Formats: sequence, C-alpha cells, structure tokens
Amino acid sequence: MKEARYNQYSEHLVKKFGEKVYKLPVNLPGTCPNRDGRSGVGGCVFCDEKGSGFDCLPETLSIKRQLEENKVFFRKRFNAQKYIVYFQAFTNTYLPLDRFRANILEAVEVDDLVGISVSTRPDCVNDHYLDFLQGVREDKKLDINIELGLQTVNYHTLSRINRGHSLAEFIDAVLRIKKRGFETCAHLILNLPWDDSSDAVENAKILSALGIEYVKLHSLYVVRGTPLGDMYQRGEIEITTLDDYVARVVEFLEYLDPGIVVQRLVGKGPRAQLLFSNWGISWWLVKQRIEDCLVRLDTFQGKKFDYLNGSAVRGLL
Repeated sequence: MKEARYNQYSEHLVKKFGEKVYKLPVNLPGTCPNRDGRSGVGGCVFCDEKGSGFDCLPETLSIKRQLEENKVFFRKRFNAQKYIVYFQAFTNTYLPLDRFRANILEAVEVDDLVGISVSTRPDCVNDHYLDFLQGVREDKKLDINIELGLQTVNYHTLSRINRGHSLAEFIDAVLRIKKRGFETCAHLILNLPWDDSSDAVENAKILSALGIEYVKLHSLYVVRGTPLGDMYQRGEIEITTLDDYVARVVEFLEYLDPGIVVQRLVGKGPRAQLLFSNWGISWWLVKQRIEDCLVRLDTFQGKKFDYLNGSAVRGLL
C-alpha cells in the first residue's frame, strides 16, 4: 500500500465511523449577504449565480426527496450505508432562524445519517443558530461540522475578491464554533491572482494555530459572466501555472498541523460557461501531480509544523 503523505479525509471517516461514509448534498434556494447588500453587492468576484451547488439536484425538490434520491444513487454505485447531510450551496445559515431550524429538522428525519455538514460564511455564524445545532446533536447523536468559506487569510486579497468580510470574522466564527464542540472545515483557494506562496504558508499557519479540524483546497476556476471572468478576458489577471499551484499545495501541507484532515487538494468548476479550470486537465490528474510531488521531494504534511508554542524560546528551556 502506498504511504499516505497527508491526512486523507476518506481514511479519516473510516476510522471515525467504522466504514466508508458518503456526503448527501442538499441544494436550497438562497443567496448571501454579499449579494443582497447586507455585507456587499455583486458577490465574490469568482462566484456565479448557482453558488457552489452546481452538482446538486434541483433546488425545487424537497430536502427529504433530495436526500432519498442521492441515497439511492450512492447505495447503487458504492453500496453506501452511512451518510452525512451536506448543506452545500450558498450560505445556509443566512436564513431566518425558524427556516434554518425547519431545514435541519427535515434533514435529520432521514435514516442512516451519522452527521450534518453546514456550509456558510464566517459573517453568518451566530450563537442562536449554533445553540440550536447543539440541541440537535444532543437529541439525534449526530456529528456536526461547519464549513466556512475563507479562501485566503490575506485580508488585502479578501477585499480584492469582494469577499465582504475580513480575517477577523473568520477567527470569531471558529472560536464560537469551538465553544460548542463542533468541528470546522475551512475552504481555501491557494492560487488567487493576488496571493503568492508566502500566503499559502500563512494560510497553513493560521488554520493550525486556530485548531481547525478540516480543510478543503480549491484551485481557482473562472466562470464566464462573473467579475473574475471579465477580468480574465480583459487580460487583467494571470492564472498561476500548474507547477506553481502544485508547489503551493505542497508547501501549504508542509506547514499544516498533521492532525488537520485534508478533505480536498483541488476543486472543479461547473461544467458550463467555464473560461478556465484546472489547466485543461482532469482534477484527478492535478491531485496526482501533487501526490507525486510529495513523493519526489520526500516530504509530507506537518514536516515544517514547528512554529507554535513560543518556538523562539525552546532553546532557552
């Protein structure tokens, strides 16, 4: 068996739940405060109208029907027996509390669930919503984690991509989530045009210092009709090379706490209207290049994880 050089999500789930577990995506109609004027207008420069739920079933279907149809698919294809409900598209806590409650309570009535994953923004994490989820966990005995779209710890870049929040809101959200004992997954794009390799390292350091449990890495994709797409077509931005992306991911992993579970090394874009995605090759091949690079350099996750707990004074002890 090939040696694992990073903490892989699939293996983590087997250890945690005793067998393979599959995510059942839920697609709900919605928006985010960065679109409707509460935090900003226009949304993030890379985001299209469908949010991140482009692989989901239609939002017109009920939550229960989406989950049941997805269960049939995963059972038939993978003989799946255990599932995590994944509220994926848009900002799933940017709802009146009563609607949020109703969505969660409908989802947890489906059989064979072991957990709930709620995708949201750092500026939409509120104590009232977390308190409700805490009650659900205690009542249903489900594992609960919150996925936070951060994209980068560089607050200058956050402004450039019109993110609508800064690093401070992310830190606040993580601390509130931790108070309830929930796990946090941070989403990062390591090749944003305004970031460099030092930002990749700082991403790893801040996630490690905060004790994040999971991370998802995305390579930047460009969708026609978005502000980023317009910049790309006008030649105002340059996408890093594939080799540079691989190097950034490898360096990120070297500085990342080895206990953090890596859910994804590379993302994929919506099938339609793409101007750029993964350098014209399969996301799987990008992943393979990263793993091959780790082997070639004989490096691994956490190799350079030696910077916390007052590292400058260790020699004085």
